[in-house]
Amino acid sequence: MKAVKILSVIVVILAIIGVGIYHFGTKIASDQLVSAVSDQLESSGEAEEIRTAIENDPELKKFVEEGKNVDEGTLPFTTKEEATKTLVSKFGIGNLKDIQTQVQNGTITKEELMAEVQSKLTEEEILALKVIAYKELNKE
Repeated sequence: MKAVKILSVIVVILAIIGVGIYHFGTKIASDQLVSAVSDQLESSGEAEEIRTAIENDPELKKFVEEGKNVDEGTLPFTTKEEATKTLVSKFGIGNLKDIQTQVQNGTITKEELMAEVQSKLTEEEILALKVIAYKELNKE
């Protein structure tokens, strides 16, 4: 009986530690990912290329502008960091890197990318991403 109690306590402690590692590990990974991607985009000039590409593509421009007049109080997240944490938890870092590579190489179409996003995210999460994208594209 005493061994069962000790084993139960150990299992509970390990579960708490596991949840803590998952929560803080995901936060740390998402913060590092946001920082690395932001730095890479700004230093390489790709951020301006992305802005230009969106401005020149009416479909993408319309998609992003859907985030213009949204009540942010109803969204599941409102910052880049929270968005990244959500994306990391839903897609995984490896899958996000694969998607990034496919986009850079042109081996994935907009339709395929949107299908992938819609299969993993809720409508509210997609709307929150639109709001963040709109804010990022229109800040100066």
